[in-house]
Amino acid sequence: MCGRYAASARPDELIEAFDVDEDHTGEPARSVLKNPQSPPAGEPDWNMAPSKQAPVVLTRRPRGDDAADPADGPVPATRQLRLLTWGLVPSWSKDVKMGLRMTNARAESVLGKGAFAKAALSRRCIVPAEGWYEWQVSPTAVDAKGKPRKQPFFIHRADGAPVAFAGLYEFWRDRELPDGDPAAWLTTFTIITTAADPGMDRIHDRQPLVLEPEQWEQWLDPDEKDPGYVQGVLDFADPGRFEAHPVSRAVGATGNNGPALVEPVPESELEGVVDPMTGEVIGA
Repeated sequence: MCGRYAASARPDELIEAFDVDEDHTGEPARSVLKNPQSPPAGEPDWNMAPSKQAPVVLTRRPRGDDAADPADGPVPATRQLRLLTWGLVPSWSKDVKMGLRMTNARAESVLGKGAFAKAALSRRCIVPAEGWYEWQVSPTAVDAKGKPRKQPFFIHRADGAPVAFAGLYEFWRDRELPDGDPAAWLTTFTIITTAADPGMDRIHDRQPLVLEPEQWEQWLDPDEKDPGYVQGVLDFADPGRFEAHPVSRAVGATGNNGPALVEPVPESELEGVVDPMTGEVIGA
């Protein structure tokens, strides 16, 4: 699963890295949070958690009067950077609470599940990240309650390039609000997960589906609706791209933030942690 990641890049950095045409991160967007997001949505966030608004890359065509030029015909789709809420709420959902259960979508079943199938064919997106966190269950160490200790790891690309999670997005209409109210629409996303790579599976058996740059254009194309194509991407695997290191347990509290969360912790502080590359138990 992917339940926490680092979205540390600023919008201008993402625009360059992901060849974005339009930056919409400054536009107001409905939030499901009771309290103001911290750090504010669109600012670097090293502890991105479900229900927060996060930068997402998608390709859309204009709607309404802007959808066509009388002289030239349909206006082409553009690659956009927007702030979407993490936790997909299907259009048919009665309320936004379903999003809490829809932060991830399993690649093996995306095309067969009602909550994800339509979005997989026409509303695909990319979720930019520096990397993601995963918790490893210790085979030897226990906590004060006698339960296996869990050690957080930060996983990132070995080449230092931005991580591009494959995602899906959806629109939800609040029927209790009138037309024209900007809060009437909520746009949400989910991150697709797949089986973990060899080595990374010593941390957790699942990982986000990470796309390569040559896959981005077609994945984002709203006109690409071939289930065979989508399934091919869902099956994509390219082991050896990622590195991982143990990080502070502070990442477990959503109120903690900052670049220190992705920094390695010294081996002297580890207890019963399995090295994902060698299988060696550190601090046994």
